[in-house]
Amino acid sequence: MRNTSPPAPFSCQYSPNLPELLLQLNCTVALTTYQAGKLIFISAVDENNLVQLPRTFAKAMGIALHKDKLAIATKNELIVLKNDPRLAVAYPNNPQKYDALFMPRATYYTGGVDIHDIDWGVDGLWGVNTSFSTLCLIDDEFSFTPKWKPPFISELVSEDRCHLNGLAMQDGKPKYVTALGTGNTYQSWREKIVTDGIVMDVESNEIVVPHIPMPHSPRLYDGKLFLLTSATGDVVVADLEKGTFESIINLKGFVRGMARIGDYLFVGLSKLRQNSSTFKHLDIAKLANEAGIDIIHIPTASRVAYLRYMASVDEIYDVQILPNILRPGIINTLGDMHHKGLSIPSSTFWAAERPASL
Repeated sequence: MRNTSPPAPFSCQYSPNLPELLLQLNCTVALTTYQAGKLIFISAVDENNLVQLPRTFAKAMGIALHKDKLAIATKNELIVLKNDPRLAVAYPNNPQKYDALFMPRATYYTGGVDIHDIDWGVDGLWGVNTSFSTLCLIDDEFSFTPKWKPPFISELVSEDRCHLNGLAMQDGKPKYVTALGTGNTYQSWREKIVTDGIVMDVESNEIVVPHIPMPHSPRLYDGKLFLLTSATGDVVVADLEKGTFESIINLKGFVRGMARIGDYLFVGLSKLRQNSSTFKHLDIAKLANEAGIDIIHIPTASRVAYLRYMASVDEIYDVQILPNILRPGIINTLGDMHHKGLSIPSSTFWAAERPASL
């Protein structure tokens, strides 16, 4: 008899070589899905099996990693967590299980400004403020501090005029951004969503690559600018001198979210909503019926491994790699456990339960 029961939450299928590859690379994959409101760690248990750890973060978007700190852009906040392996060893719920434990250490209340990509730089924590079409710094002074906007944007206003979304850093400074259009009115990027995407040089204010089909996730690797063309499913490399781009592989899906470790790119794929006013007219919508990750071997430009979700995850925004971590844990701010993990420079403590005051 055929099993007609629905798949378990977050169930997935993956290529048999993916666990071994993660062990070989000595890393864990982190991804965000704003649709499910989760950050998910994907780790290898052994050479044949993976394990996932989903944690709830409302409308989880961009992920930034700097040394032992992890930042997550959410619906109204930007949350900074710090890895403390000492707390992991004695984690009350699962002692000796994790080799890393990311604990919340700061929350910045940005408000609903639709932060997309984020990254640390020499000046602090940068965010792509999509609602206000600006690059900003996030700190404890203001909701956000605007630092740069495209020259075609005339004013700071919450209208998502060009859908500024992606950020590539160079030497600790914002270098390139991606946007889906160059309009200066409310959500004008929707008018020519497939043809008017751009890469801009933040320093020169110049459009260095025009006419990109929905660019996302610009990343500088070895001096080359990689990015994703979501409307066509391509991983591309930009030629900044000629103002063009060349596909290195087509993944036949809606691509968004990319990270590199060694010779491998980890690229997120999303299942498109067929009733979406934004996506339903895209040619790629006919193919984008799976969500997951493809792993690309850069020297051969070939897909060598994959993971596909069968339940819970439809749309992925960002992908990050946690190097030298094989089984991380993470605690969010929804329960009380993050109040109990205490760190000082010389030691750590898990606070004991106390009886109610008399």
